[in-house]
Amino acid sequence: MLRMYVAQQCFGLSDEVIEDAIYDSQAIRGFVGIDLNRESAPDATTLLKFRVLSRC
Repeated sequence: MLRMYVAQQCFGLSDEVIEDAIYDSQAIRGFVGIDLNRESAPDATTLLKFRVLSRC
């Protein structure tokens, strides 16, 4: 989740767009560490919850 957040901040992407970018970009998928053959990308709501929890 942290790497997904970092990629989102580096490229200035919204939660929904970073979710789509993981499916579309092999480079971002590799950085985040998601293997789509074994798992799906976290959805935008999961990233939002992570961001809220990390502020506490």
